[in-house]
Amino acid sequence: MALQAALLPSTLSVPKKGNLATVVKDTAFLSVSQKKVSSLSVRAQVATAPVATPGSSTSSVDKKKTLRQGVVVITGASSGLGLAAAKALAETGKWHVVMACRDFLKAAKAAKSAGMAEGSYTILHLDLASLDSVRQFVDNFRRAGMPLDALVCNAAIYRPTARTPTFTADGYEMSVGVNHLGHFLLSRLLLDDLKKSDYPSRRLVILGSITGNTNTLAGNVPPKAGLGDLRGLAGGLSGPNSNGSAMIDGAEEFDGAKAYKDSKICNMLTMQELHRRFHEDTGITFASLYPGCIATTGLFREHIPLFRMLFPPFQKFVTKGFVSEAESGKRLAQVVSDPSLTKSGVYWSWNKDSASFENQLSREASDPEKARKLWEISEKLVGLA
Repeated sequence: MALQAALLPSTLSVPKKGNLATVVKDTAFLSVSQKKVSSLSVRAQVATAPVATPGSSTSSVDKKKTLRQGVVVITGASSGLGLAAAKALAETGKWHVVMACRDFLKAAKAAKSAGMAEGSYTILHLDLASLDSVRQFVDNFRRAGMPLDALVCNAAIYRPTARTPTFTADGYEMSVGVNHLGHFLLSRLLLDDLKKSDYPSRRLVILGSITGNTNTLAGNVPPKAGLGDLRGLAGGLSGPNSNGSAMIDGAEEFDGAKAYKDSKICNMLTMQELHRRFHEDTGITFASLYPGCIATTGLFREHIPLFRMLFPPFQKFVTKGFVSEAESGKRLAQVVSDPSLTKSGVYWSWNKDSASFENQLSREASDPEKARKLWEISEKLVGLA
């Protein structure tokens, strides 16, 4: 299944006087195995950016307190929105970006092609289709000795033409397994790291989607999102071969487009439940967003060719909703770092003038009882309850 990888850091040493740049004396390696590749080892880049130890640092010259560089983890940062946001944040010089990606080589090439400066990012393997990989990523991140100041759950799988389900390493339908369950476990495990951070504004951001909101025109394009009573999720999304259903609502017939939309409802409900459970006690900002229609993103790579050809000009000239990857990346970066976007529990959107505003979620995507039930079932599925 997917990629199996492990980052095996050896002796770690942290320089004195507040430089948490992790030094790996015996360079770590990433081992990747696939069906057609027996083994492949690639040298893993480890953070060498000047990131100070947690807390403010004081200049020896002017004795003024200066804010240390923040550390942000972004899933799916090897392309599209994730890469654009990683680039936007790294270019400020205020953030060190941990690119959490399934394909190490792809991420390394993407960062170089995007012009991201060496030392401004670290690549760590993460396959959201494997809960073991999620746990291994968390362990590797902690071994690297970095603080965590922001987490962005961005990666997503979209298979709109699929009429039969595929499954994760843990046996869950792929779209929901990756988009929701993988991110759910990642968020829960890294929440402790966010709590320990002394950064002024700690944030956990989960990407939403207009397609999961039925109070919008796009959200009413068939098939409409809907979680029903969550009976399919409660049954483990195992599919008809196991006398279950691969759809969250328990439907017998699989629909790849609806599975994606349903997973985005789960993302938005999870953000709100995180806010309700943890914001008041921790001060962490929990937010979701829809950055606009990125019609040229690789997210649509599995759609039919005619759709991929016509969708960008349709969004540019008909709906006027087209947003470039670069612009969407800046918007996501705003939710991570902008001092004016610190309100928790908010679903952010942007108007035609690229000004951010608090958007309204649909009734289902903002249902607190459904969010609670989703949380409890998800905890069981990922092994936290």
